[in-house]
Amino acid sequence: MPIPELDTPALVVDVDRLETNLARMAGRAEAAGIDLTPHAKTHKCVPLARRQLAHGARGLTVATLDEAELFADGGCDRLFIAYPCWAGGDRAARLRALHERVELRVGVDSVAGADQLAAAIRGADHSLTVLIEVDCGGRRSGVTPDQIRDLVTHCLRIGLDVAGAFCHPGHAYTSPGQVPGAAADERAALTTAGAVLTWLLDRPPVLSGGSTPTALDGLAHPLTEVRPGTYVFGDRQQMHLAAVPEDEIALVVATRVVSVPRAGEAVLDAGSKALSSDRPAWLTGHGWIAEAPEATVAALTEEHAVVRGLRRPPAVGDLVRVVPNHVCTAVNLGREITVVSDGKIVDMWPVGPGARR
Repeated sequence: MPIPELDTPALVVDVDRLETNLARMAGRAEAAGIDLTPHAKTHKCVPLARRQLAHGARGLTVATLDEAELFADGGCDRLFIAYPCWAGGDRAARLRALHERVELRVGVDSVAGADQLAAAIRGADHSLTVLIEVDCGGRRSGVTPDQIRDLVTHCLRIGLDVAGAFCHPGHAYTSPGQVPGAAADERAALTTAGAVLTWLLDRPPVLSGGSTPTALDGLAHPLTEVRPGTYVFGDRQQMHLAAVPEDEIALVVATRVVSVPRAGEAVLDAGSKALSSDRPAWLTGHGWIAEAPEATVAALTEEHAVVRGLRRPPAVGDLVRVVPNHVCTAVNLGREITVVSDGKIVDMWPVGPGARR
């Protein structure tokens, strides 16, 4: 994938593998009768989002107002901010502007958050659609299933349009063996939420779930919508959590050997500012090297990666491909993606903003 003239470190995408990944997930969702609303925080890239929509995605999921504005500017007119977005300060005006230009849904998990959302769009010509976030075991944000009734009632009373519920089975990332259990927890939480919502709304609710490992584990009732993100590229976590093979990994960090200070070791020009420092406790090292799978990316500083356990002595100047542990954070550190096909650069895609909430 990387070619000699690359200025490293660089985010490099094999567009043919990418297209295969997009088509595969779209086919899974279609076969299950579930809407695919992929999480675009993984890539924050308008050209890639357009490919997802062309493959049949019903819209995009985002995590921040910046991301929502990026994709609205890029022509996506159906967005879900799957986050308990606090609409205070200048965010109120920004949220209202988005509400007036796209089909917008926003996550909520508190009375205070709901009140801020309602205040932000007060006087608009149509209601803001919200989904109640439910904690399905990740112990992050979200209400417990037995708290849904009161929050839904409050949202309806202040004029918000409650469409359904969503959750994120983030505990699937605890270890490879946790994925089936996390998927079951997600289905159980959404089943409980769905029963309450059906009674309160008198219509079938949206029941939105998803992460890449649980989506690859299987899509089943009661899900009506799924929001995987990492599937577009794959990463080292997915190689372990979802058994994604190396030949389905579409994005690597291309990096160059800049020093060979000791036998069996090398230093690369991709440190924590390129690979990110994310490393789950169950993984050793900070990435997987395609050219040296036996080696370990043992240590990172800002601009250096120290590789140990190399069987073949590398040379200064060698290009290698590193599959990052967590592709979302690696892409977030970049400004553009180099797109290749058959070993040739065919395009450059910008990576958009998204740091502000």
